Amino acid sequence: MELIKQNSPVLFYFNQSKKWLVKISKKESLHTHIGILKHADAIGKEYGSKIMTNKDKYVYLLKPTMYDYIMKIQHGTQIVYPKDLGYIVARAGIQNNQKIVEIGTGSASLTSFVASIVKPRGHVYTFDVDENFMKIAERNLKKSGMEKYVTLKKLDLKTSKTVPVKDADVALIDLGDPWTVLPKVRQMLKGSGSVFAICPTMNQLEKFTIALIENEFTDIESTEHILRTIEAREGKTRHSFQGIGHTTYLCFARKVFFDRDSNKKLKSSTKSKKTTQTKKKS
Repeated sequence: MELIKQNSPVLFYFNQSKKWLVKISKKESLHTHIGILKHADAIGKEYGSKIMTNKDKYVYLLKPTMYDYIMKIQHGTQIVYPKDLGYIVARAGIQNNQKIVEIGTGSASLTSFVASIVKPRGHVYTFDVDENFMKIAERNLKKSGMEKYVTLKKLDLKTSKTVPVKDADVALIDLGDPWTVLPKVRQMLKGSGSVFAICPTMNQLEKFTIALIENEFTDIESTEHILRTIEAREGKTRHSFQGIGHTTYLCFARKVFFDRDSNKKLKSSTKSKKTTQTKKKS
């Protein structure tokens, strides 16, 4: 049995559209349209219990999941939604003990989720250039409890001459022009390492795919994920009129070695042999 105490994270759950993520403080109260929720009423109760508001409405005390943190984080930029996060992790094979590079931290929704997978022995190295967004990201990482598994640094990898990370397992790119950092990403990835780019438009997707081939990546796959929720109720189940449709396009690939230089040398050697043989015949 896990009891709620001072500073415990709690999701006050009334229904799907009305839920509040808080850190319990016995002197605080949450004022809502369904009444006042006193934090002190939650202290000592087991997760899953319920408390009443002053308007006789009850809410359940749920333990927040990473999904809850992501959906409730402060948005400085457009976030990567759970429907896309799950596929990114599965397709790239992200797991504990891996080294992850992220270019474009944004609000840290993707950062937080990936950190929750690679912890405690793995680590996420994330880079951004906007200090305002980085401050929001820092707050969101602290709220989700993932800050110690993440290194957040201000660095423009489009112009940087340094390679800040080496032998990374996966690189995640969330920029408007992801192709500009691909040469640097290639330097940071280990052989067969995966790259995922979040592309809002098909034009970006097309440019990025061309750059992938130029930079010796294979297993290229582009996808879009649409989520439709179902209102399941006895005798009147139907699809929901609300939901998350298109959010972004995802592009996946893996670093390989085309051996272009070796092929050039092989062709050059073959040409040289043919020329020698022709001279001998004549």
